[in-house]
Amino acid sequence: MNYEEILDKLEEGELRSADKTENGWKANVEVKKAILESFKNGENTSYEGIYEGFVDKHNLPPRYFEPEDGVRLVPGGSSVRRGAYVAPGVIIMPPAYVNVGAYVDEGSMVDSHALVGSCAQIGKNVHLSAGVQIGGVLEPVGMNPVIIEDDCFVGAGVVIVEGILVRSKAVIAPGVVLSKSIPVYDAVKEEIRERGSEIPEGAVVIPGSRPVNSDWAKKQGLSMDCPIIVKYRDEGSNASLELEEALR
Repeated sequence: MNYEEILDKLEEGELRSADKTENGWKANVEVKKAILESFKNGENTSYEGIYEGFVDKHNLPPRYFEPEDGVRLVPGGSSVRRGAYVAPGVIIMPPAYVNVGAYVDEGSMVDSHALVGSCAQIGKNVHLSAGVQIGGVLEPVGMNPVIIEDDCFVGAGVVIVEGILVRSKAVIAPGVVLSKSIPVYDAVKEEIRERGSEIPEGAVVIPGSRPVNSDWAKKQGLSMDCPIIVKYRDEGSNASLELEEALR
């Protein structure tokens, strides 16, 4: 398939930038190569209509939706790029951006000032709160993108980058930063998770800090940010995170 055919299949949800296999999630190298090829073959052009005054690659225009698509794209500066899949029942609040190769599954919400980066995979019934930044991962082509599985809640201002996997039903509290350079401290299991490890299913993660291990830093009272798992979801936390159906 050429890159145009692959972009079409991405938009239809027939292809994904990463697939869940028996051995875990695996990046779709063919898809990521096709996206890179589209950039290489694209020429800058100006757009008309509601996107008048903007310039981007001619072969990666913003997507348009019709009521029958079942997507609610609220006016106010949001955009979904060509090659991104947005399932029926998704709500996108302004301004927000969904980049090429991304996949946003049924019933999810992308709130104001949120970014779903290139190739990021967002599961069913996920809430990306205001200001959430889900990083894009196009290169290296064999590297997994950021993946947020079903029924997760991602609080305001959270940053998740560098191919971090967040398992289903996890809760990421406002202000948490997850990347491959930051270890996660599990206060429930009393362990330090390896850098870049997945966030376990149902984990509740809050922003914390840890001391800097040098004599000088200790004298200055310096500390570094780190995510801390403080509990795993129970009925109480589930009730507090229910999405208001009236908003849909």
